Amino acid sequence: MTYDNILRFCDDPDVRDAIQFLRAREVVHYQRFGEGLRITTDNLDAKNFYAFNPSFDKK
Repeated sequence: MTYDNILRFCDDPDVRDAIQFLRAREVVHYQRFGEGLRITTDNLDAKNFYAFNPSFDKK
């Protein structure tokens, strides 16, 4: 949303190109982190004690 707002007010082609690149990169990073989270949660198993023991961090 921030990138879109900047693009609405900017008329310099060089700045617009940079902002469009950053916006596209942000989308790709969001997708990759989502994929990484999905892969991690899919590969959890009962042997991973710390992932399934919410009392582990309590003191």
